[in-house]
Amino acid sequence: MNTVRVYRLQPTPNLFTRLKAAQMEAAQVWNLCCTLHKEARTSHTVWPGRDALQKATKGQFALHSQSAQMVVHAFLANVETTRQLKPINPKMRYPYLEKRFYPVHWPAQAVSREEKRVILPMGRGRPSLVLPIALPENSASCTLVWNNGFELHACVSVPQAENAPGNVHATVDLGEIHLGAVTTNTGKGMIVSGRGIRSLKRHRNQQLGRLAKKQARCQKYSRRWRKLQRAKGKMCTRTQRRIRDQRHKATRKVIDFCSEHQVGSLYIGNPHGVRQKVRGRHHNQRMSLWEYGKDIDYLTRKSKQAHIMSFTGTERGTSSQCPVCGHRHKPKGRNWVCRRCGFTEHRDLVGSTNMHQIAYGETVMSPRSITYLRPGPSRRSRRADTPQGCLGESNEQPRIMDTVFAETGPSDDVA
Repeated sequence: MNTVRVYRLQPTPNLFTRLKAAQMEAAQVWNLCCTLHKEARTSHTVWPGRDALQKATKGQFALHSQSAQMVVHAFLANVETTRQLKPINPKMRYPYLEKRFYPVHWPAQAVSREEKRVILPMGRGRPSLVLPIALPENSASCTLVWNNGFELHACVSVPQAENAPGNVHATVDLGEIHLGAVTTNTGKGMIVSGRGIRSLKRHRNQQLGRLAKKQARCQKYSRRWRKLQRAKGKMCTRTQRRIRDQRHKATRKVIDFCSEHQVGSLYIGNPHGVRQKVRGRHHNQRMSLWEYGKDIDYLTRKSKQAHIMSFTGTERGTSSQCPVCGHRHKPKGRNWVCRRCGFTEHRDLVGSTNMHQIAYGETVMSPRSITYLRPGPSRRSRRADTPQGCLGESNEQPRIMDTVFAETGPSDDVA
């Protein structure tokens, strides 16, 4: 099984120019393929295939031959996907826009690894790109990507479990405040907090508001306006990396819990119906910032690596029904208190418990042991997120997001 490891690059001005030129050359390969394909369509002749496009692009661009071939393969894949979707959506168009930049891809056989550096060839007679990155031994292909700064995406093979951990059933209730609440049919439960991700998004929105207020007083495209625009891009990219780090850690906690308790089948609730409800502008904003699709994707890929069968489905009505007596009412707060039988439990665990009836057709009692976890310490940022006035003069105080969170066991703190 393969995964992608992202390396953030900090190139020198000379290397930055070479990386930019490489992506511009890859864009020229794409543009040539678009031109040849468009000419064939308009003249009603045979569309160029892989051999014809590779022959037309061979030796004409300042790229490694296999890098140019990978652009051709990506173009043909785009054409094939469009051809299959056109009967469903006639408005679909074949590639027609000219690109200025395009990611550069090197297959595994073109990448050379040395001690603490990676060598990416640029073709015969041209100097290779040498990046100070120590790739793992099980790495394969590499891709040069622009994401508000250059990144190197390395494809790395990870070991996959041969057999399922066991035959236990588990369900996951996704949420905004708590990223995942897991329960098993053996009486085990776990909650992973998502408050760190929510606080990062809130901090990002506050900073964007301050920068936008300053930009409003500037003339558009002025030097000051461009400087503030670059600051917005850097801040958004830095926050995005920290959120991605927290999401990977949180979903890893869920899968490790399932492996530890011998889970063989995992049901992931899809909360799409919650987003469709209109409950005011504050609620709508929170729902629009909730990236539950990424949570489902991360859990699905990590469960596949652990050889756990995962599938998604509805979770409608699971958080408003008592798992003991079946009484329904809309809960308030994070605790579920049944008005009929007096049953008390964490609200998200109640939803996860009721999912067993939808997924497996079995009634499961509330978990006897509950573990409450935070994803882990946030990735440290080089820029201070706390004003200097909040820090002491002698000893620097730790920031909230850099504090190492301790794991707590089953207790009354679940509430």
